[in-house]
Amino acid sequence: MGPVCYGCAMADARVRIVPLGGLGEVGMNCLAVVAGGRAVVIDCGVTFADAHLGVDVTHADLSFLDHVQLAGVVLTHGHEDHIGALPYLLRRHDVPVFGPAYALALVRERLREHEVLAHARLVERRVREPYDVGPLRVEHVRVTHSIADATALALRTPAGLVVHSGDFKFDESPPDGEAFDEERLRALGDEGVALLLSDSTNIESEGSAGSEAGVGEALLRVTRATPGAVVVGMFASNVHRLRLLGEVARKTRRKLVLLGRSVRTHAKVAHATGYLAWESDATFRDSRLAELPRSAILAVATGTQAEEQAALAKLARGEHPHLSLGPGDAVVMSSRVIPGREPEAYAMLSALVRRGVTLHTRSTDRGLHVSGHAHRDEQRRLLELVRPRAFIPVHGTRVHLERHAALAREAGVGDVTVLENGQTAWLDAHGLSRGDDVPAGRVPTYAKRAIAPGVLDDRRALASSGLASCVLFVGPRGAPSAEPRVTFTGVVEASGEERILRDAREELTRDVEALGPPLTDERLSECAGAAVRRVVGKALGKRPITVVHVVRTP
Repeated sequence: MGPVCYGCAMADARVRIVPLGGLGEVGMNCLAVVAGGRAVVIDCGVTFADAHLGVDVTHADLSFLDHVQLAGVVLTHGHEDHIGALPYLLRRHDVPVFGPAYALALVRERLREHEVLAHARLVERRVREPYDVGPLRVEHVRVTHSIADATALALRTPAGLVVHSGDFKFDESPPDGEAFDEERLRALGDEGVALLLSDSTNIESEGSAGSEAGVGEALLRVTRATPGAVVVGMFASNVHRLRLLGEVARKTRRKLVLLGRSVRTHAKVAHATGYLAWESDATFRDSRLAELPRSAILAVATGTQAEEQAALAKLARGEHPHLSLGPGDAVVMSSRVIPGREPEAYAMLSALVRRGVTLHTRSTDRGLHVSGHAHRDEQRRLLELVRPRAFIPVHGTRVHLERHAALAREAGVGDVTVLENGQTAWLDAHGLSRGDDVPAGRVPTYAKRAIAPGVLDDRRALASSGLASCVLFVGPRGAPSAEPRVTFTGVVEASGEERILRDAREELTRDVEALGPPLTDERLSECAGAAVRRVVGKALGKRPITVVHVVRTP
């Protein structure tokens, strides 16, 4: 029996919507649109990894795509939760990647990290210029967001016109002058939109997100009031804010210092694509910071989500090689904490405060940050602009999706379906209907390789209960020939180990001596390991991972 064709349609006029990531969660956005067995993937991103388990990044389970004919990938914009998993997809499928210039420039910056990207077919596309990808005719439409060159998508499919919002908000005065293309979206609505898929991230926030222009004023105000160094923590991808900080540096006669590889990468790409035009002497190398007076430093730091190796975390620990913070200095958090990262973020902020710095956040000055995602009023505004016959909320937890669905119903959309990753829907002339589920889930990676579930289970067990290592010495016939060696790692403090170690050695020796034939290495190892786990379990209530080495002596 051949592979199941998950994407095959019963009729040419049906289109299947297949979310693989980003629905039921924040991040890891990846969605397939399938018609007649041919698929186009919209975005392919990563999400925050569990660093405590040694995970580098996590991407969506892409195995569904092995059962369809993949025509290509279309990117809405260049954020990591939309482009970060491209290398993992392209290892499995040699297909072209279409997208805005800025997004593809960021992808090209990854060439050294991922060899597969050196051979990728990256095709730049401009807004309002339609092109064909497999069964779809695709058009990018300008929207505003917290990154340059962000777009929505108009997808002409066999089942009608589909609009995908991408990540968006309505910014009336974007710093780069690239205005939200309401005219084109209204024209698409006039034409008749069969389905709208729209970003749900900020559905619980009333009103509007606000403009980046106001953030520049707040950053200028705080910088002028600080006698020492100013460090602005922000998402490196927010080139609009980098542009504003360049103006702040000029007006306050400070030098702009870029702390962190990702912010340097985005500044480089933004210069190359024309989104940044700083004066040649506007920035200053971090390795020469000692040459500047504190009052001349305006630094941009990555790591607002308390990533352990990012610049902000190193500053909080006093481990940054070029800059130390103290009284008179200020840290400005021009960002928000992503849900789920609050404990780590507040631990980092507390460490900064202990160093004597003045901490500025959106709680102390609401002007210091505006979201790049539409708030509730803007989401309603898009619904009214596009006037879709059917609606699927995307990009958010189940709570976000349900509340966005309710808003769509309030706005008069009668055909609304809520999906999570792996749940599919068919679109045809009659509207939406539920389809069969497909494989979906998370794939954690380490050193650019997928981590098997069993490996993560072992890492969790090691973190929870530690490791017991045993060396069992046996003679030719399998009887113990010397006292076994037992060592613990992460099991119990040294002061409490001796008694447990003694009991473990004695019990495993008794059990091995009582073991009947055949005395194979495998049976001896199982017996010794069980004895050690039993002793530790009785003493501590937890059983460690146990590794036994059998050494046969003459």
